[in-house]
Formats: sequence, C-alpha cells, structure tokens
Amino acid sequence: MGPTIDKPEAPVAETEGSPFDITDAAVVVVDSHGLVQHWSGGAEELFGYTVTEAAARPVTEILAIPWDERWEIAERHLAGRGWTSSLTAHHRDGNRLQIRAQVCPLGPDHQASWLIVATDLAATQAREREHAILRGLFTQSPVGLAVVDPQFRLVMINPALERMDGVPARLRLGRALGDTVPEGAGPMTEARAREVLETGEPQVVVSHVDPPGASSSHLPHVRSRSSFRLQDPAGHTLGMGQAVLDVTSYYRARRHLALINEAGVRIGSTLDLDRTVQELAEVLVPQVADFVAVDLSTAVIHGQEPDPVFIAGSAELLRGAQQSIREDLPESVVPLGAPVTYSETSPQHRCVATGRPVLDPVVDLSTSWLSKDAARSAKLREVGIHSHLVVPLRARGITMGVATLVRWKNPEAFDADDLLLVEELAARAAVCIDNARRFAREHRAALSLQRNLLPQDLPTPTAVEVAYRYLPADTHAGVGGDWFDVLPLSGTRVGLVVGDVVGHGMNAAATMGRLRTAVQTLADLDLPPDELLAHLDDLVAHLDEAETAGRDVPGVIGATCLYCVYDPISRTADIARAGHPPPAIAHPDKAVEFLEIPAGPPLGLGGLPFECTQVPIPDGSVLAFYTDGLITASSDRDIDLGFTRLAFALAHPDHPLEEICDDMEHLLLPDRPRDDVAFLVARPRSLSEENVATWHLPRELTAVRQARSLTTRQLDAWHLEDLAFTAELIVSELVTNAIRHASGPVSLRLIRDINLIFEVSDGSHTSPHLRRAHTNDEGGRGLFLVAQFAQRWGTRYTTDGKTIWAEQLLPMNGHP
Repeated sequence: MGPTIDKPEAPVAETEGSPFDITDAAVVVVDSHGLVQHWSGGAEELFGYTVTEAAARPVTEILAIPWDERWEIAERHLAGRGWTSSLTAHHRDGNRLQIRAQVCPLGPDHQASWLIVATDLAATQAREREHAILRGLFTQSPVGLAVVDPQFRLVMINPALERMDGVPARLRLGRALGDTVPEGAGPMTEARAREVLETGEPQVVVSHVDPPGASSSHLPHVRSRSSFRLQDPAGHTLGMGQAVLDVTSYYRARRHLALINEAGVRIGSTLDLDRTVQELAEVLVPQVADFVAVDLSTAVIHGQEPDPVFIAGSAELLRGAQQSIREDLPESVVPLGAPVTYSETSPQHRCVATGRPVLDPVVDLSTSWLSKDAARSAKLREVGIHSHLVVPLRARGITMGVATLVRWKNPEAFDADDLLLVEELAARAAVCIDNARRFAREHRAALSLQRNLLPQDLPTPTAVEVAYRYLPADTHAGVGGDWFDVLPLSGTRVGLVVGDVVGHGMNAAATMGRLRTAVQTLADLDLPPDELLAHLDDLVAHLDEAETAGRDVPGVIGATCLYCVYDPISRTADIARAGHPPPAIAHPDKAVEFLEIPAGPPLGLGGLPFECTQVPIPDGSVLAFYTDGLITASSDRDIDLGFTRLAFALAHPDHPLEEICDDMEHLLLPDRPRDDVAFLVARPRSLSEENVATWHLPRELTAVRQARSLTTRQLDAWHLEDLAFTAELIVSELVTNAIRHASGPVSLRLIRDINLIFEVSDGSHTSPHLRRAHTNDEGGRGLFLVAQFAQRWGTRYTTDGKTIWAEQLLPMNGHP
C-alpha cells in the first residue's frame, strides 16, 4: 500500500529556505532508487541506526514507504511539490515508531533525489498541544498576560490585559514598564522587574487600582500581578512575563468572611440585650453600611416571648440601636429607645410581615411609602441616601425585629453579595438577641425569687443598727445560697441570722429560702439559739432524705448557720453556730475579737448537740456576721489572711456601718468572688434603765390590784396616762392567769420602747392557750381579752419557767 498523502504543501520554490522545521528532526536524503544518501544525527537518534549502517541502505527497510509503481506515479503527480504523511518506522532495536514524515523532491524530474524530514509523532503532537495551549492562554484566557524584554519594554500584551486596563495595546507596546503604571509607582515597579530578571525568583504583588472610567469616589479594584523570568532552552534570559488577575471578588469575599468571623467574636459577647443589639450595629458600620438602625419588638426588649406575627406599622417596635459613620447621626429619624412606626407599604413593614429581606439598590424618592412618610423622605434628600437594605432578625422561626441599612457616602449600591452577607450577620445576631432575651427573662425570674427569699427592707428595731452586703458568685443569675436576716423578738430583743448553703445558683437559692423560712418560724417561738439550730438540723436532715430518696441527686448537706439573740436590756448576746465561721466584735477601746463560740456540726449531720454562749456586748461595739466566702476570697484562700483583713476592716467601729461594709468589701473581696458572700454588720444599742420597770409579786390574788397600781404609777412617770385603762386590763389578766394556773414566783416587767411591753414571768412551763369561753363560763376570757386589746402577744420559755408578754402601741410622742 502506498503512503497516505496529505494535502500538498506550498511548492519549495515559493518558500524561502526549507519549508520544514528540521531543528530536532531526522533528515534523510534518498536517491531515485530509494537508497539512503544522507543520514543526519537526528536520524541516528530517532531510528537507532548509525550513519555507516544506514548508508546506501534501502529506505524501505527503515521507513514503511513502498518504493514501487504507485510511488513513482505519486512522484510524477507531485513533481516539484512536497507532501506529509504519518508513517510507521522500524527502529534498530526492532520496535516500531509512529512518525510524521515530510517529503519533497530535490529536483524537477522523477529521477531526482528525495528529502525526508521525520519527527516522532508523539513528540510532534505534544509540541502542537503546547503551542495550542500557549496560543489559547494568550488570546482566550481571562488572565491578563504581558511580556517585557530585558530592557523593561512591553513587547506583548494579550486582549484580557487590554480589557482589564482599558488601554489599547498599541498605545503601550514598546513603552517602558515604569511608564505604564500609576504615577509614582514606576521606580518600584522597575526595581521589582530587575530583581526578577536577576534572581529568577518569581514575585507576586497585590495592588489596588481604579477600574477603567471610574471616578475617584469608586472603590478600587484589587489585582494580583505575578512576575516571572523567561528563558530559552539554553538558559538565556529573554525577558519577563507577567500574569495579572482581577481578584476584587475574591478580596471582597475574604473581607466578608473576615467580617463574619469578627461578628462571631463581637456579637453576643455578653448576655445584655442592649449591648448585643449595639454590637450588631457596630459590626455593620462602616464595613457594610453608612448607617444602621435596629428596631426590636417591645416584647423582645421586655424579655417576653414575641408574637409569631406582629405589625411593624404599630408602636410595637422600639429603636434598639443605631450607628452611623458620623457621631451626630444625621440619618436618624427616631432617638434610641423611642417607638418606631412604619407605613404599611414600607420595606420594614414588608420585611416583618413576610420574614424576607427587601433590597432597594437605588432609592426612588417617588415611591408611595416615602410619600406617606415625610420625615424619612426629608432625611433621604437631606443626607443623600441612595441605596437601602432591610433584613429581618429571625431566630427559631420568629421575627424579633428588623435592621435597616443605608448608604450615602459609599457610592456603591447594595447588591446581592451585600444581601447575603447582611443576612448571615443578622441571623447570627438574632440568635444572640434571642439568647439575651431569654436570659433577661430568666434573670428577672431569678431576681424575683431572690427578692422573695432575702429581706428587701430589713426591720429597724431600736436594739440594733444594721448594714449588709449580698454578693452572689453567680452574677448572671444574681442568686446564691447565702442569706441573712434581722428578726425582731419579744422584750425588745432581736435575732441576727447568717446562713450558707453549699453551691450556687437557683438550687442553692431555693434551699436557702426554705431554711430562712424555717428560721423565721422557729424564731417566732422564741427558742434559744441552740434549740433553734437543733430543730433546723432536723429539718435539713428530713429535706435531704426527701430529696435524695430513690434519686441520684445531691441533697442539702453542707448548710451552715449562725443565730444570735441580742438583749438590749441585759446588754448580752446569746450565740450558737452550726459549722459557721465565728462572729467578730469590734470593741471601741481594744482590738477586734473573734468570739470563741463552739462551732457545732453543719446542719443535717445530726447526732451532736449545739452549744449556746452568752457574750457581754459593750456599748459602742460592732458585731460582724459573715459567710465563709468573705474570708476565703483571697487568691490562695488563706483563712488566716482573711481574718486579718477582716479585723483591719472592722478596726474603726465608730465609723458609719455602710462605710464599714464598703471597707470589708474592698479589702477582702476580688472583683469576681468565687463563692457567694453575705455579711451583716450590727451596732447594738442598750435600753436605758429608766425605760424598764420590774416588780416581784406575791402569789396571791391581791397581787393583781398591786400590779395594776404599779403599772398606773409607772405610766404616769412615763407620761403615758392615756394608756392606763388598757394597760391595767392587760396586766390584770396576765397576772391573774399566772397566779391561778402557774407555779413559782411571779414577776411583772414593763418596757418602754417603740411599743409598751408587758411581761409576766412565772416558774411554770405550762403553755397558755387562747380559747373561746361559753356564755355561762365564769372565766377563760383572760387571754382572749389580752389578744383583743394588745397589738400582739406571745410566750417564751426560759430555763426557770416562762414569760407571757404583750405589746401595746405607743403614741408618737411616747417613744423613749
């Protein structure tokens, strides 16, 4: 078979020099009989035969060219012309090669020799592919390409770079590289080019340039320019190539991503609702908008659950935050915190109603909603707002508000990319806003619980002056397990309580509330401190059993308490403690003393008794009761150091109690205590002897008349004659009841304080009972009459018997 003859090439005579590229080709010359006359080095490399082996050898043994009649016909037909064909060649090692052969006669007749130029077909195709790639890259690729010669002159510029720069290539070719860059950047540009040519190290430079035809107010485009050295196969420098990419969109995407990351850090840094909303506004300005207004549902601001659908045109929106590139907020129509109303056709109304954003790239001042809103329309004209974007703040399927963004200084209109970015930021902020709302609601509930558990307005008995501090470690919830109390008792005495439940938060607060209520109830029974703690210990043990029965939950073991009863008449304090730190007493004339009160076990352990200690309290001294969080608040939790600092804070008992509390807080507590802290500071006051009258009565009925007489005379001395009738009635019934139903000595004591107090003591522990007498009963009405005429009455027990007491209100001028 003859060779496959391609389309004829141009005649050799019409080309200057050889029409073939023989740089790396195998060149073979054969005579008219097909014998090899010339064998080049390229042929030796391609076919494996040396010149000696190939000389005078039929070419058909190497190339699959049938040298027959058909060849001669083709030869005559193509006389004076060349042809190209893909042939199969035989390598010296026996393998076959696919080659591309270019053939042309070396003379005008058919007896002439033939020139054969052969190349490896695979290598030829690879070179063609490379050339096609280079041509496509230079002419069709969106990458801008330029070639600079060693003298830094532009010699090639592709169409992509021409379009990118907006300057025709013909105006730049042949010019120096430094003359084609912005003014002032030429020397630096040529210095970088020289460095690339000298070192061969590629360089990448990111620059900001104005787009073609842009005004100075437009944002610049971002270009990435890569420079690299161009060399021939021998290593000679031919110049420098530059590849230019417009990475404005990538740069913008990276900036958006950085802004989203920044928002993740900044928005929701606290659980404060106002701060969270303001953080969203601060993230958006000036990076995205020139002005941002965030309007929230009133329910959200008040910590309530917002309605799934609310009307934006009503006053249900409040301005939660606003931020501008200018401090005077020229874009704002409503002040912060004020109600916001929008018309039904406004973007805000549509946004809230549908839960979808509204993008107005170009604000049309003639739209209907602006024609109905004169204030906003005037602002748009005055400030020059040209682009408008409104996005909903939605979390968990509920719209909680709306954010409005405008541009007036930034000349670019909001686009789809801006919308996606703002929606992402709004979605993140909405979750943080909802968390802050939920926290505000829970916080209010916790504070409400705490207000009901702790005394808000401590009573002001004349026996003591008090001041206190309550500092929970759980500052977010605002509740803890520490408590204190001031309890007015009978006989002008006062109970002072400080307690501590191990743990923090709502559970500790709930347990604390139960214990505080129990202490108040037991204190009303006028129990001594040790007995009160014993009953409280039993209660804690029962609570612990009830809470842990059948459940793997912690109980209330770990509660401590200190109970003190101060008597202003005897100027003594009876104190007992259950695992609680000892009280401190600041004397006016000597060092602070920590009272040695038997510690007792913590509440709930049971099995061990509590001991009560009576301590004399000198006038002018100050008592301090506290929880262990106060003395263990130092960084190393050194208790001795805590006691030393507490003594220093109490060193001036003559100072106001609030000042003393401030000193205790500043000297002993860090900014964020690790444990709940509560302390109560009391300045005891004694009741002068002239306000107390005591008489011992015989156990005879005649003592009733004597008691009335003594009472009348004492009231006259106190200028309380107007109370004589009622006082005589109360005293008569109390003394009569003691003589008839009790045993042991009987005594009567009158105390003038903020009330007039009557106390009748006897040696019996029998408890009196109030009952309703029948019509025919001759007695049984004594305590009933006392209860009717007295402000309050009760019984307290002592080691020697009991005391029945009653109180009567004094007129305003009867205070001692």
